[in-house]
Amino acid sequence: MSRRGILLFSAMSLIWGMPYLFIKIAVKELSPAVVVAGRTSLAALVLVPLAVRAGALRPALARWRPLLAFTVIELAIPWVLLTDAERRIPSGLSGLLVATVPLAGTVVAFALGDRGALAPARIAGLAVGMAGVACIVGFDLAGGSGTLRSVIEIMGVAIGYAVAPFIADRHLRDVPTLGVVAASLAGVAIFYIPIAIAVRPDHLPSGKAVAAMVALASICTGVAFMIFFALIAEIGPTKATLITFINPAVAVLLGVAVRGEAFTLTTAAGFVLVLIGCRLATSGLPRRRGAPVVVVRA
Repeated sequence: MSRRGILLFSAMSLIWGMPYLFIKIAVKELSPAVVVAGRTSLAALVLVPLAVRAGALRPALARWRPLLAFTVIELAIPWVLLTDAERRIPSGLSGLLVATVPLAGTVVAFALGDRGALAPARIAGLAVGMAGVACIVGFDLAGGSGTLRSVIEIMGVAIGYAVAPFIADRHLRDVPTLGVVAASLAGVAIFYIPIAIAVRPDHLPSGKAVAAMVALASICTGVAFMIFFALIAEIGPTKATLITFINPAVAVLLGVAVRGEAFTLTTAAGFVLVLIGCRLATSGLPRRRGAPVVVVRA
């Protein structure tokens, strides 16, 4: 990997590990709908003009049906579920649970007809990964730091994140990624803004909450995707997706350092098991050259 590639990779690993912390700060004073509306509308203001200038928006809108499905499954539902879950569980725990996306992806691949998706090694990966989840969740819930509802919501997020790439791969393969991302963010913003207005707080949020919202939208969404596109161009789509294995660790470290969230040996062991499980569960999966990378994560 080139020096530029290392810098871009490091930047993305850090930036996409930060949203969990910012969400946790913002949701203390703002409802999930307000947080989602705020981050998507501000990010859309950055990315939509870029997509229009690049001629990437029109091809995306021409595929409005799969684009709508992708937007709902990748953004509209997961982001409000994730934000609501963080009202009750630590930001680091959210990041660790989202790391189970590759496990869910293996099950989705099997459900869509890929009979090889549950080869022995991948079955072992699912078992190891779920043991890791049980290790993380069992300890944290027993310690009173979360609720079953939040865990179920995060699992819903993981399923959405696992299903959406299949839609992109099958129906948006030849559509510019910038156009898909910009149109999706704008669509979610349009949907949630009326809801956010209806449930807006009756008092002005603190500067801390506003700053978290702005950082979430500008740095973790708008700027992040510009860096991510540069990263894909520099090191390729397959290597670029490896950041998803580093983001959870960043989320945990930030939660511990900034908010004083607990991090135990049990949590660490569970995270290691999840990573091993993800590696086994995705072993041998076909990696087609030029496959689209549309990653709109936390």
